[in-house]
Amino acid sequence: MQSAQSDTDGDAGTRGWWERRLDPDRSLGLRLTLTATAAGLVLVPFSVLAILVISAWWPLRNVDQGIAETLHEHALANPGWVSATQIWTDAFGPGPLRVAVLAVAAWLWWRGARRVALWAVTTIVAGGVLGATLKLLFGRNRPELLDPVSHAPGYSFPSGHALTAALASGVLLLALLPFADRVGDAARRRAARCGLWVAAVTVTVLTGLSRIALGVHWLSDVLGGWVLGAAMVAATTAAFATWRGHVGRRPTSPMTEGVVEEEGMVDDEGEPRPEPAAHPQA
Repeated sequence: MQSAQSDTDGDAGTRGWWERRLDPDRSLGLRLTLTATAAGLVLVPFSVLAILVISAWWPLRNVDQGIAETLHEHALANPGWVSATQIWTDAFGPGPLRVAVLAVAAWLWWRGARRVALWAVTTIVAGGVLGATLKLLFGRNRPELLDPVSHAPGYSFPSGHALTAALASGVLLLALLPFADRVGDAARRRAARCGLWVAAVTVTVLTGLSRIALGVHWLSDVLGGWVLGAAMVAATTAAFATWRGHVGRRPTSPMTEGVVEEEGMVDDEGEPRPEPAAHPQA
């Protein structure tokens, strides 16, 4: 009898927890639940890719091997191309990109956008720690090629360069998009937003491809880094949007407006700047 009563109490407690999470009147609990669900969904593609890597799925293995060998032959025949690729991968490696994010975060902090600055630092640090942990967990070896043109230490999956490029490009894009809306007329604002998007995509794609071209990563390593980086940025951005909604800030569209600054942010002269108005609907 006592056991049955205990089971009933447990079921009621579980139902009560879910009701609190999904209760529209408990806005923060509902938003956090939806944010956690969204974060889980964006990690699904990475999880699927990781399973294929661990299981050594032969179609993926063959594609990885074929691309690695083809690009290695091209690299051996074109030393100038290798030098240019190495310069790119060094210039946009994890170290320089993390410094860039920290510099922008410091600038945002100085301007009064302190929560945005903390979001930027949290995203780049958490993503880096997660990537390093997953490398140790999967323990995948790098490509072994005859007469290699470059070397890299550690394990292979996911690519740290691709992950950091996706993280840093996403963070810098979303942190700087709000400032594009203060550039001249509407045409210049659109051009500024497009320029930021093109720069972010270019850095992310070329940095990842450079690792395959140098023979230090498989294609699936780079895909894993890109997907994981995008998932991390999406998850932390959703969490930031949850906070905005909980404190009564207007809804925003990160894809067009970025991670919008808080009210009370200061302008270049140190005067308080109001929060940007929402984009009119087309």
